[in-house]
Amino acid sequence: MDISIGTMVLVPAIAVAAPLLVRAIGRWLVIPLVVFEIALGLLLGPAVLGWVVPDDFVTLLSEFGLAMLFFLAGNEIDFRAIRGRPLSRAAIGWIISLAAGIGIAAVIAVDLPAAAFIGIALTSTALGTIMPVLRDSGDLRTPFGIAVIALGAVGEFGPLLAISLFLSGRSPVLAAAVLLSFAVVAGVAIWLAAKGVGKRLHRIITSTLHTSGQFAVRLVIFMLLALVALSIVLDLDMLLGAFTAGVLYRLLLSGAPEHDAEIVETKLEAVGYGFLVPVFFIYTGLTFDLAALFGDVRTAVLLPIFLVLMLLVRGLPSLLAAPVESSRRDLVATALFGATGLPIIVAVTAIGVDNGDLPSGTAAALVGAGMLSVLLFPLIALAIRKNRSGAPTPTPEDDPYVPVEG
Repeated sequence: MDISIGTMVLVPAIAVAAPLLVRAIGRWLVIPLVVFEIALGLLLGPAVLGWVVPDDFVTLLSEFGLAMLFFLAGNEIDFRAIRGRPLSRAAIGWIISLAAGIGIAAVIAVDLPAAAFIGIALTSTALGTIMPVLRDSGDLRTPFGIAVIALGAVGEFGPLLAISLFLSGRSPVLAAAVLLSFAVVAGVAIWLAAKGVGKRLHRIITSTLHTSGQFAVRLVIFMLLALVALSIVLDLDMLLGAFTAGVLYRLLLSGAPEHDAEIVETKLEAVGYGFLVPVFFIYTGLTFDLAALFGDVRTAVLLPIFLVLMLLVRGLPSLLAAPVESSRRDLVATALFGATGLPIIVAVTAIGVDNGDLPSGTAAALVGAGMLSVLLFPLIALAIRKNRSGAPTPTPEDDPYVPVEG
């Protein structure tokens, strides 16, 4: 395995510097943490300064980071809170986004396979990215936050299903059969968890919370890797397994003592947001193909076009999930959060480039638009929500877990 000592030191250094920058700049401007992680990776990576070179070790960690990001997204979704109108309207909006995305992409792309990759990428919502933003702003448990979470749940799970069905290289019928096999295995596990099978594990989890056993964390790693492995064996996208593992683990933990559940959540966030997830976002900046993006004027023009299309294709249909009697400011913020996408875009474009169906310049423009959406859309949405009542938006220095009445 190729390992660079400089990269081994500088990647965690970036991870440490990013939250410090958020804290320093946050007194004047609230910028999501992932923006600094990606920007610093881009600045120090081969595209600009060349101080950090991606090696095999960082590449492997970034794969784990991406899987952990989707696990945490699945784990944080409270389906009891979003079921009913938020989830059904979000699903309808995503179907509209898929039809619009592929239709518009067919006009832009050189052929149908490329259009499929572009169209699916445009329908994503970065739940794992916007969830910390909603938590830090105090919107996580408000009607607005619940609507955005529903959008994110569908905006991540829907594209994962579309990738498995249409971009796997199989015939749609065979792909559906394989996906159904995965759904059966995952469904049985989720059903057993919902029936309370996991209650037998609560005593073990409680007894090892503060010992070297750390059963809860070990169980998470096992479930995550087992379902990711099942996805790989069935030739499905690994993120589908990671997302399902998060949903399953949340159900297993339901009914556990509240204090113990909070401790487990803290440990998972420490492993995910404190270690693995930052590596993925830093790696995204390190591997961004800046030369391919700006090497051709036509490719460079695609970046702002894709950014606008994300608002049109994903943002506008997201309005269907907005709470009843939402203000205009809340509607705009809902559309902006719904149009925020990056992890799925990275995954889809990587598959397209590897298969030879998507030009690297087009992929770079899509990823660049996703990076800008993560930078701009939540920032603008938070500013709009802040001005709604004139009250200051909570910052990371405030208690991010206390919900704000909305």
